[in-house]
Amino acid sequence: MAKLIYYHNLLSQPSRALYMFFKKAGVPFEGKVVDVLKGEQFTAEFEAINPFKKVPVINDNGFVLIESIAILRYICRTYNVADHWYPKDSVKQAQVDEYLEWQHTNTRADCALYYLHKVLWPVMNGKPVNEQRVSQLEKKMITTLDLIENVWLKNKTFLSGNEISISDIIAICEIDQTRIAGFNPYANRPNLSNWKMRTATYLSPFYEEANEILEIHVAKYNKKYGKLNSHI
Repeated sequence: MAKLIYYHNLLSQPSRALYMFFKKAGVPFEGKVVDVLKGEQFTAEFEAINPFKKVPVINDNGFVLIESIAILRYICRTYNVADHWYPKDSVKQAQVDEYLEWQHTNTRADCALYYLHKVLWPVMNGKPVNEQRVSQLEKKMITTLDLIENVWLKNKTFLSGNEISISDIIAICEIDQTRIAGFNPYANRPNLSNWKMRTATYLSPFYEEANEILEIHVAKYNKKYGKLNSHI
């Protein structure tokens, strides 16, 4: 039986999420790293796999899927993984979907844009940081993190209930990414901080494994940005 082929780069938040999920859920895969810093996603070879030129991507015996949330749902339906990841029960599944749909224009958008504007794009383009834009993005991101703290994690162990699900893996990777930009999303948010500890502990040792490259970049860029806290 052909293995699932997984194209990824662990600098990518969704790539880390899928990597941790595959490892923890026991989904066998053959990993193929796409060096996005060298532009391998723009090669004709990779464009033939994903015309959008982004990671992650899976090829499951000829079936190619290019969006991380769709990949997670597909794997949960197709492979023999524990039910808590994406429950078959309609109500519990809807609770997972509820967060996954919300996060596209909140956690994903706000955390990623903050990181992109403050770190990645200035580095790649050789241009100074637009501090006014970063300040605007930080305020919006803080609002989203406070909603996770006070709404999504109110009286719950995990984002979609009292068992870990794919919601939590997606979320922790997006939230962790802000640390590269000198921001500590867990400071003064006890619900979020405790959730992070529970989620990371459950995913261990794959959480640490997937985040090795992130921690290298956190150390590198926080020499520039200083201690991990907001200036707002």
